[in-house]
Amino acid sequence: MRRHEADNPGPPGTPRDANVSADLASTIPGPEKPLSNMAHLLRNAGLKPPCSPAIRRDCAAVRMPAVVSMRSEVVAPTKAVYAGLRTNMPVARRTVVVKAAEAEAAPKEEAPTVEVKSETFQYQAEVDRLMDMIVNSLYSNREVFLRELVSNASDALDKMRFLSVTSPELMKDREELEIKISCDKEKNIIVIEDSGVGMSKEQLLENLGTIARSGTRKFMEMMKEKKGDNNLIGQFGVGFYSSFLVADKVTVQTKSTEDDTQWHWSADAGSHQFSIKADEGEPLGRGSRITLHLKEDASELADPIKLAALIKQYSQFISFPIKLLSSKKEPIKVLDEEATAKKQEQADKKATEAAEESKPVEPVMKTDYEEKWDWRVENENKPIWTRSPKEVTTADYNEFFKLTFSEFLEPLAHVHFNVEGTIEFCALMYLPGMAPFDQQQNMNAKSSSIKLYVKRVFISDEFDEDLMPRYLSFIKGVVDSTDLPLNVSREILQESRIVRVIRKQLVKRSLEMITDLAAKEGGEDYNTFWENFGRNIKIGVIEDTENRDKLSKLLRFFSSKSEDGKMVSLEDYAGRVKDGQTSIYYMAADSVEGAETAPFVEKLVSKGYEVLYLTEAIDEATVTNMTKFGDFSMVDVSKEGLKLSDEEEEEDKKQTEEFSKEFSDVTAFLKKTLGESVEKVEVSSRLVDSPCAVVTSNFGWSANMERIMRTQAMGDARSMDYMKGRKIFEINPQHDIIRGIKTLLDENDTDRAADLGVLLYETALGTSGFQVDNPKDYASKVFTLMKIALGYDGAEPSAPAAPAAEPAAPSSEPSAPKLESVEAEVMDPNDPWNKSKQ
Repeated sequence: MRRHEADNPGPPGTPRDANVSADLASTIPGPEKPLSNMAHLLRNAGLKPPCSPAIRRDCAAVRMPAVVSMRSEVVAPTKAVYAGLRTNMPVARRTVVVKAAEAEAAPKEEAPTVEVKSETFQYQAEVDRLMDMIVNSLYSNREVFLRELVSNASDALDKMRFLSVTSPELMKDREELEIKISCDKEKNIIVIEDSGVGMSKEQLLENLGTIARSGTRKFMEMMKEKKGDNNLIGQFGVGFYSSFLVADKVTVQTKSTEDDTQWHWSADAGSHQFSIKADEGEPLGRGSRITLHLKEDASELADPIKLAALIKQYSQFISFPIKLLSSKKEPIKVLDEEATAKKQEQADKKATEAAEESKPVEPVMKTDYEEKWDWRVENENKPIWTRSPKEVTTADYNEFFKLTFSEFLEPLAHVHFNVEGTIEFCALMYLPGMAPFDQQQNMNAKSSSIKLYVKRVFISDEFDEDLMPRYLSFIKGVVDSTDLPLNVSREILQESRIVRVIRKQLVKRSLEMITDLAAKEGGEDYNTFWENFGRNIKIGVIEDTENRDKLSKLLRFFSSKSEDGKMVSLEDYAGRVKDGQTSIYYMAADSVEGAETAPFVEKLVSKGYEVLYLTEAIDEATVTNMTKFGDFSMVDVSKEGLKLSDEEEEEDKKQTEEFSKEFSDVTAFLKKTLGESVEKVEVSSRLVDSPCAVVTSNFGWSANMERIMRTQAMGDARSMDYMKGRKIFEINPQHDIIRGIKTLLDENDTDRAADLGVLLYETALGTSGFQVDNPKDYASKVFTLMKIALGYDGAEPSAPAAPAAEPAAPSSEPSAPKLESVEAEVMDPNDPWNKSKQ
């Protein structure tokens, strides 16, 4: 071992052998000091052969056999991935092989020769604890063992390919670079074999089972000094020991191009030691073979179908072929003995009847299936994101999308880009052609649309929240980077500046892809996109304040000027506003028809203003969060203070002031009658055909938002009361009903005016989108009006009085009640019950 100078430093300038000799002299065995103390000192001295003269003299003095050969090796702590083995165990105990011979001063007695073939190494106590963490705590999914071992094998093959460029003779023993995986259900084992660089004994000791050094990292540093190209995975992790997640025992057979001997490494799960010996098994030629003796509860992994699924999930983009030994049923033609015998029997019968000699018939064949075992490549799908976008065709992109994400429709668009600089990664993003069926129900569920790779090795698809915002969870793609800050098990993506930079780039490129699709001529693809993912964009406007301006340009709504039911963008609206218009007007309702017939839009539409119709539950929240689009403010036409252009506003203001004075008694009476139900009653400037409307204050929920919030399962009644907008009752002074109420007040008929006022307000609640507080009471009033229209005076009609004349002969038909006509004080020319028009 190389540590003896540090173990016995001595004074400066003191020869090493002198220090050791002094130690030996102090431990010369006597009656009080047994000889085992000397052996203990020799074991810990760590001397290299040949033994020094000082030690020989000390040994002769006590008649001990001289140490002819001593080998003691201590492995420096490493974190190794060498020849396909990423490891994590320091070696703590040195093994000494002693060939004892007779001492120089001793009699001529032959000393026995002892030689240990299999060398055993013991772990330190802290390493035992670390092993327990690896097996029981580090990995949440034990199936990742295959990913780790295949990644290590890929590293070994990468090294071999690199070395063969300058030394082609290294490939003579095994020309093909490949990974082979097989399993045996009866023996309960899995075998992973590669044709990589392999390991010598010294490299096994230096690299296998250590933490502080990495064979791959060392190789990369060496290549970096030579300015070589390296593309290796094993810079991280304790991957080799993930095999103990599923195995009771692990053996490694390895053959290096630098060593003529093939070596055997073995360790048991939970053991404090491992052993290394020369391997006498099947020659490898070059590379490593790892055999996992599975635990009882992991026996289901010894199945080619299960292993194929794991390879597809984690390692399908490894650049070297991964061959799995699996069975395949092939059709073969075999003799159908039963059918042949029956056919022969029939032929014999016919021959007997014809008194002819029976002849053998042609055999009847049937199709049977024979199980054949052969090596089959499992990673035929190629990682096209590693290629230049100029080299990949649209058909290649579409095919990759279907295979990777199990889609049957072609994507609407894709973007492929590389980012280079202090942070390097490449990504390939897709817009799917159809939304998942459960997208709206699972908006808050964890998505698995972004697949994260490190050098083509699949890490996870559960990092969407870290790499993409929630509203872009529908975008599918792959991200490949070596700079990602993963934890040691590669299952947690730690928050850092690198993650934020990658996230920003992914969002930016995704929005650019959607914007390009929106600008595409025809717009059919974007209409398909909006139908499937429009709600996601609206959520993005609410949540992503940084990209709100970009997202608002992607919004689409129905409008009063929509042609053939097509939706319009805010840019389209802004491009055709009237002169002097400074606002974008919108009306929220549960349908386009409901918005078109709402009393709030009557005047705007009649004067040629365009109004957007927000028909989805999320629309109003989206527009409310925008407040402005460019230089235009967003105005809800169902709220108070509606203003048009400055010129029209002056005309309306003058007219409204005149009507307010004329109908001041009506507004005051209605406010007194309705009481706390309304904040105020005022003359409206927005109504044309409707007699009245209920608008809300600028602060608080609109009627549509109040309706939506009432339907929430987890709604809070206290917040409902707090967030409700104040109701303002606006009347149309030019409508006949309002003028009729004014006439009743002039005639001092306040009772009838009050009844009509309450009925008018409750009706306006319904037409304005609110819910009537007492539907039964409102229905009773409507039924009373219907009776009046039919000629009843609000009560059941009485039987007609008997005539004074002689009673007529009895009739078989019952007599109808006499109807009295009622003269209404207020007549509406559009009244459907007005029979004088018929």
